[in-house]
Amino acid sequence: MRTNDPRRKGKIVACVIAAVIAQTAIILLFMLLVMRIRNPKVRLNTVSIENLKLNTSTTSPSFSMQLHAQVAVKNTNFGHFKFEKTTAMISYRGVDVGSADIVKAKVRALSTKRMNVTASVSSKKFSSVPQFRSDVNSGILTLNGHAKLSGKVRLFKVFKKKKSAGMNCTMDVDTKAKVIKNLKCK
Repeated sequence: MRTNDPRRKGKIVACVIAAVIAQTAIILLFMLLVMRIRNPKVRLNTVSIENLKLNTSTTSPSFSMQLHAQVAVKNTNFGHFKFEKTTAMISYRGVDVGSADIVKAKVRALSTKRMNVTASVSSKKFSSVPQFRSDVNSGILTLNGHAKLSGKVRLFKVFKKKKSAGMNCTMDVDTKAKVIKNLKCK
């Protein structure tokens, strides 16, 4: 029994349109809230010092040491983050004094990957840094570590988006106790 009631056809068309609008809204909310791809975060968790040597002579002051650090890459996305090999630079008052290689790796979705890196830090002559002698006399050398991890976040093996994670950390090297103090990352 078929009827050609125009009101019934109008109701069916209205229901179909409402279902399409509702489905579009749900997909849009899912894309905006769940699928939003964020930049991962990179931090130094711990840093230790080995073989600290200071030369405070008046003609050519210098220092050298080994820094052992744990780098943590936190991925807050619903897809994995795969980044390329990069170099973390260590600087003292704007002068590069060391570097550490961070190997390429993959960080699973919603997880943190921790890696150990070692940096050889050494200064030859600090004629360009007049505060060096006063920093050595105070027993505190302030170092800065910075790196940028570039890679891609891949969602559901379909979507790929280039993202980068930046690290900028400062730390105070206590030359008397041979420990790191005030480790802060931005």
